[in-house]
Amino acid sequence: MIKKLLLAIATMVATMGFAFAQVDVNKADAPALDGVKGVGPKMSKAILDERAKGEFKDWADFEKRVKGVGEKSSAKLSAAGLQVNGKSKDGAPMTSKPADAKAAKTAPAAAAAKPTTAAKPADAKKPATM
Repeated sequence: MIKKLLLAIATMVATMGFAFAQVDVNKADAPALDGVKGVGPKMSKAILDERAKGEFKDWADFEKRVKGVGEKSSAKLSAAGLQVNGKSKDGAPMTSKPADAKAAKTAPAAAAAKPTTAAKPADAKKPATM
Protein backbone atom coordinates (compact mmCIF):
# COMPACT_ATOMS: atom_id res chain seq x y z
CA MET A 1 0.00 0.00 0.00
CA ILE A 2 2.73 2.47 0.97
CA LYS A 3 4.78 1.52 -2.09
CA LYS A 4 1.82 2.26 -4.37
CA LEU A 5 1.26 5.62 -2.69
CA LEU A 6 4.92 6.58 -3.02
CA LEU A 7 4.92 5.50 -6.65
CA ALA A 8 1.84 7.59 -7.35
CA ILE A 9 3.40 10.65 -5.69
CA ALA A 10 6.68 10.19 -7.56
CA THR A 11 4.83 9.86 -10.86
CA MET A 12 2.78 12.98 -10.16
CA VAL A 13 5.88 15.02 -9.28
CA ALA A 14 7.73 13.78 -12.36
CA THR A 15 4.92 14.65 -14.75
CA MET A 16 4.34 18.07 -13.21
CA GLY A 17 7.92 19.08 -13.95
CA PHE A 18 7.53 18.33 -17.64
CA ALA A 19 4.05 19.81 -17.97
CA PHE A 20 5.16 23.29 -16.95
CA ALA A 21 8.61 23.38 -18.58
CA GLN A 22 9.29 26.68 -20.30
CA VAL A 23 11.78 26.89 -23.17
CA ASP A 24 13.18 30.20 -24.39
CA VAL A 25 14.09 30.23 -28.09
CA ASN A 26 17.06 32.51 -27.42
CA LYS A 27 18.64 30.19 -24.85
CA ALA A 28 17.57 26.62 -25.66
CA ASP A 29 19.59 23.99 -27.49
CA ALA A 30 18.18 21.60 -30.10
CA PRO A 31 17.07 18.86 -27.65
CA ALA A 32 15.25 21.40 -25.46
CA LEU A 33 13.49 22.88 -28.48
CA ASP A 34 12.56 19.38 -29.71
CA GLY A 35 10.94 18.77 -26.32
CA VAL A 36 8.29 21.41 -27.00
CA LYS A 37 5.12 19.97 -28.50
CA GLY A 38 4.93 21.11 -32.11
CA VAL A 39 8.68 21.63 -32.57
CA GLY A 40 10.53 18.90 -34.41
CA PRO A 41 14.13 18.53 -35.58
CA LYS A 42 13.47 20.54 -38.77
CA MET A 43 11.94 23.49 -36.93
CA SER A 44 14.55 23.45 -34.15
CA LYS A 45 17.29 23.59 -36.81
CA ALA A 46 15.53 26.55 -38.47
CA ILE A 47 15.24 28.29 -35.08
CA LEU A 48 18.93 27.74 -34.29
CA ASP A 49 20.01 28.87 -37.78
CA GLU A 50 18.04 32.11 -37.46
CA ARG A 51 19.18 32.67 -33.89
CA ALA A 52 22.82 32.43 -35.10
CA LYS A 53 22.10 35.62 -37.10
CA GLY A 54 20.88 37.39 -33.95
CA GLU A 55 18.53 36.79 -31.04
CA PHE A 56 14.79 37.03 -31.57
CA LYS A 57 13.45 40.36 -30.28
CA ASP A 58 9.84 39.30 -29.80
CA TRP A 59 7.17 36.95 -31.14
CA ALA A 60 6.66 39.05 -34.28
CA ASP A 61 10.37 38.81 -35.06
CA PHE A 62 10.26 35.04 -34.41
CA GLU A 63 7.27 34.58 -36.75
CA LYS A 64 8.90 36.67 -39.45
CA ARG A 65 12.26 34.88 -39.38
CA VAL A 66 11.35 31.22 -38.83
CA LYS A 67 9.84 29.63 -41.93
CA GLY A 68 6.56 27.83 -41.27
CA VAL A 69 5.70 29.73 -38.09
CA GLY A 70 2.70 32.01 -38.32
CA GLU A 71 0.16 33.53 -35.95
CA LYS A 72 -1.72 30.28 -35.22
CA SER A 73 1.32 28.03 -34.88
CA SER A 74 3.14 30.51 -32.65
CA ALA A 75 0.11 30.64 -30.34
CA LYS A 76 0.16 26.83 -30.10
CA LEU A 77 3.92 26.80 -29.48
CA SER A 78 3.51 29.43 -26.78
CA ALA A 79 0.78 27.38 -25.10
CA ALA A 80 3.12 24.36 -25.22
CA GLY A 81 5.77 26.32 -23.31
CA LEU A 82 7.86 28.12 -25.92
CA GLN A 83 8.91 31.66 -25.02
CA VAL A 84 10.70 34.54 -26.70
CA ASN A 85 12.82 36.55 -24.26
CA GLY A 86 10.98 34.93 -21.34
CA LYS A 87 7.54 35.96 -22.57
CA SER A 88 4.57 34.03 -23.86
CA LYS A 89 2.81 34.94 -27.10
CA ASP A 90 0.53 37.48 -25.43
CA GLY A 91 3.54 39.26 -23.90
CA ALA A 92 3.11 38.14 -20.31
CA PRO A 93 5.81 36.08 -18.59
CA MET A 94 4.69 32.46 -18.31
CA THR A 95 4.88 30.80 -14.93
CA SER A 96 2.40 27.97 -15.11
CA LYS A 97 -0.75 26.96 -16.90
CA PRO A 98 -4.17 26.90 -15.22
CA ALA A 99 -5.65 23.46 -14.64
CA ASP A 100 -8.34 24.02 -17.23
CA ALA A 101 -9.23 26.75 -19.66
CA LYS A 102 -12.73 27.30 -18.25
CA ALA A 103 -11.31 28.14 -14.82
CA ALA A 104 -8.87 30.56 -16.42
CA LYS A 105 -11.64 32.36 -18.27
CA THR A 106 -13.92 32.68 -15.24
CA ALA A 107 -11.22 33.56 -12.70
CA PRO A 108 -10.81 37.21 -13.81
CA ALA A 109 -14.58 37.71 -13.84
CA ALA A 110 -14.89 36.20 -10.38
CA ALA A 111 -12.11 38.42 -9.06
CA ALA A 112 -13.81 41.50 -10.50
CA ALA A 113 -17.14 40.52 -8.92
CA LYS A 114 -15.71 40.31 -5.39
CA PRO A 115 -16.86 43.12 -3.10
CA THR A 116 -14.20 45.53 -1.91
CA THR A 117 -15.40 45.48 1.71
CA ALA A 118 -15.15 42.51 4.02
CA ALA A 119 -18.32 40.69 5.00
CA LYS A 120 -19.59 41.39 8.50
CA PRO A 121 -19.09 38.51 10.94
CA ALA A 122 -22.12 36.98 12.65
CA ASP A 123 -23.07 38.65 15.91
CA ALA A 124 -21.47 36.55 18.65
CA LYS A 125 -23.65 38.06 21.40
CA LYS A 126 -26.94 36.79 19.98
CA PRO A 127 -28.22 33.73 21.82
CA ALA A 128 -28.86 30.65 19.75
CA THR A 129 -32.54 29.93 19.11
CA MET A 130 -34.04 26.52 19.69
